[in-house]
Amino acid sequence: MVIYRQGAADEMERGYVAESDAAAMLHRLLKLTNRLMAPFSTHLSHRYRISLNEFRVLMTIGALKRTASHEVAELTGVNAMSISRAVATLQRNGRITVLVDEANRRRKWLSLTEEGERLYRLMKPQSELVAHYLFDAISPSELAAFGDIVEKLIERLDATDEHGNSVFLESTKPPVES
Repeated sequence: MVIYRQGAADEMERGYVAESDAAAMLHRLLKLTNRLMAPFSTHLSHRYRISLNEFRVLMTIGALKRTASHEVAELTGVNAMSISRAVATLQRNGRITVLVDEANRRRKWLSLTEEGERLYRLMKPQSELVAHYLFDAISPSELAAFGDIVEKLIERLDATDEHGNSVFLESTKPPVES
């Protein structure tokens, strides 16, 4: 792993992004993601017997009140199979209901049960606490700029070619071994 070195940010501002600097930034983003999961793992996962993907699904449904699995996948960036497993577990544990849409039989509406609503009310303040802790360290203008960068990166990762294939996955395929 490449360690992000002092002064590399200045070089990036001037447009000199070396391959190792880009890889180092990727590793720093992964570290940030791992650090952000610590409060979930420490305070919520075991206490409420909920996985990270179940938490994401529950919190998304709670915010939207009613949605479909494919919308949760799109909003969270979690793949459809993982969403499907989380939905099945949440339903089995009485945290969500799944109802077939009469207008479109392929669509299934997801909504919280009373138990799901109770968990959502308990866990939402924890999410807000983490967000406030993290973002209180930066100014509103830095937060806005960071938001713009995050959106740009998400758009790049979500881009598809004319056949609907992920440009990101196609561009990052490892070479075929001989």
